[in-house]
Amino acid sequence: MAKLLNEGQIASHLKDLRDWRRTGNEIIKTFEFVDFVRAMGFVNSVALCAEKANHHPDIDIRWNKVTLVLSTHSAGGLTDLDFALARTIDGL
Repeated sequence: MAKLLNEGQIASHLKDLRDWRRTGNEIIKTFEFVDFVRAMGFVNSVALCAEKANHHPDIDIRWNKVTLVLSTHSAGGLTDLDFALARTIDGL
């Protein structure tokens, strides 16, 4: 099982991520696209990365906006898995 991060580790990881914010035991980011088709293309790319990492975000799709929520539910909070996937997603 993945190890929970402490407050200092979480703060350090967040400094390295652009526009991700912490809410409780989750990190969240909303991505905006020109239209629904591009938003869905992004979601499909996220799905492939998430499946490869065996770590899956919660995804909310609102026409041209996609909000991703990351947390390691099995560990009960934030772990390195969440921040690694966030970095991968930011690279898409």
